[in-house]
Amino acid sequence: MKGKNVGFAITGSFCTLKRALVTMKDIKSEDNNVIPIISHAVAQTNTKYYDADDFRSEVANICGNDVVFTMTGAEPVGPTGILDILIIAPCTGNTLGKLNNAVSDTPVLMAAKAHLRNGKPVLIAVSTNDGLAGNFKNIGELLNKKNIYFVPFEQDDCIKKPYSIISDFNLLIDAADAALMSKQLQPVLKRDIE
Repeated sequence: MKGKNVGFAITGSFCTLKRALVTMKDIKSEDNNVIPIISHAVAQTNTKYYDADDFRSEVANICGNDVVFTMTGAEPVGPTGILDILIIAPCTGNTLGKLNNAVSDTPVLMAAKAHLRNGKPVLIAVSTNDGLAGNFKNIGELLNKKNIYFVPFEQDDCIKKPYSIISDFNLLIDAADAALMSKQLQPVLKRDIE
């Protein structure tokens, strides 16, 4: 993936934000124009991982673009048609459920809705504690929707958190390349075979 206009949307799986930043840097380093979009939760919440203001500054510095963190800032994604692909990484279970049910009440969801109207790919890097429980239905339905693709994912701790799943951020760029060709990177469900 080189020379693309990439929307990189981040939602509130706070423990995964560092992985998102590393991947964002990798995408930017390949001569892509990266437009950062963050949810209200990420824009406003100070956590043990990041101070919200510091995180927004770091994202802006990596991308070289202003961070979109309002609904009015995200809405032009559709009319301008600026993005080649929109990546949501990490994508929480909350965002999954809302995306599957056509709710657009955050900047990330507004950008996704606006981008999908142009018939272009949305790539989801899921990170949720209920992926194999309450959100399993949403994942299944989203996998079946046109222009929605997933970064391959796996259980992150099958003993302590048996319903929790996380995408393999090491495969995000390969998944984006596949999505740009209207293909789902396989296998979607990762597992180690000994």
